[in-house]
Amino acid sequence: MTTSPDAGSDATHLARSVALALDNVEDGGKPFACVVVERSTGEVLQESTNQVVQSGDVTAHAEITALRALAAAGRRELTGCDVFVTASPCPMCLGALYYAAPERVVFAATREQEGEHYEDGGRYFSLATFYDEYARPEAERALPMSQGEVDDPQAPFRRYRETHADD
Repeated sequence: MTTSPDAGSDATHLARSVALALDNVEDGGKPFACVVVERSTGEVLQESTNQVVQSGDVTAHAEITALRALAAAGRRELTGCDVFVTASPCPMCLGALYYAAPERVVFAATREQEGEHYEDGGRYFSLATFYDEYARPEAERALPMSQGEVDDPQAPFRRYRETHADD
């Protein structure tokens, strides 16, 4: 049986994500952190910060590093967990969170609040345009994308279905 989220605990976990993000900035990193909490017990399962600068891995966002650490500890998904993050997740992290399926995500800053002080764009996007890229057809995205030619593009998927028919 799970308990309902406690507003006091929510505030504590959200404040912790902000404190971790501030520490990460002081250490030369980016201003993002993630706290994953077991909803029924309130136990903090993972605290992670954005490690892009420290690692050189552009995918090492706080949510991703938290999910990787939990996976390394044997946790594949976040059913029964709440996730507290410094800012509304970027599309990459949002996608990862959808796959991980927590009960909910609570963020401190909106994209607009983040954007007043921070820009984390790239060659093909800005913070303001990143979300819109996903809804565009492949041919209209800023990142050039097209389907290539291969004899049987469905072969890996067909093989997966065949080998996992009993799953």
